[in-house]
Amino acid sequence: NRLHAVDITSSSFRLMWPKLLSQETGYYTLEYAPTDDLARKGTKQVSGAHTSLMLSNLAPETTYEVALIPESNVHYFPPQTTRVTTLAEEISPAQVLISESGPRSFHVSWAPTLDSVMGYQVLYGPLPGNSVKVLEVDGRHNSTVVENLAPNTTYLVTVTAIYRSGKEKSLSAKACTQEGE
Repeated sequence: NRLHAVDITSSSFRLMWPKLLSQETGYYTLEYAPTDDLARKGTKQVSGAHTSLMLSNLAPETTYEVALIPESNVHYFPPQTTRVTTLAEEISPAQVLISESGPRSFHVSWAPTLDSVMGYQVLYGPLPGNSVKVLEVDGRHNSTVVENLAPNTTYLVTVTAIYRSGKEKSLSAKACTQEGE
C-alpha cells in the first residue's frame, strides 16, 4: 500500500499511491530522475485529491528514481520512494517473413505493428540488379502481396517503417520466386 507504478511502457508509466491527503490538507510534490543522471530531475505538483499521476516523454530502458513528497499542513508524512524501469523501445519491423512464393508473386509480412508507425514502404528488386519498385502500405497493415515478378529469380525485399516522428527503420529479406510453368 505504497507508491508504485503501473501501465509501464517504453516512454511512460502511471504512479499510484495511497490516499494520504485531501484537497483541503495539502498537495503532493513528485520528483523523478534517471538513476544514472539524477541532475536531470523532473518535478510535478498535484493536489491532495490525487492518488495517481501519469509520467510521459521518458527515455526507454531507463530506471527512474521517483519520490512522492506529501506536503501536508496537518501531519508530517515521510516521502515515499520507488524505482521504475521503462521498457525497451519496440521497433518495427523487427522481423520480415516471406511466404506463399509462386513463379510471379510472393507474400511479405512483418511484425510488430505499432501505433507510432504511420506507414510502411516495401522495396523490392531482383538480385543482382538495381531496378527497385516500391509499394506503400498503410501503418495498420502488416503484410502485402508483391506481384508481376519474374520466375526463378531472387529478390531483395526491404520493409521500411515510417514513424510519425519522421524516423525510419528498415529490415531486409531475400525471396525467391518459383520456376515458371
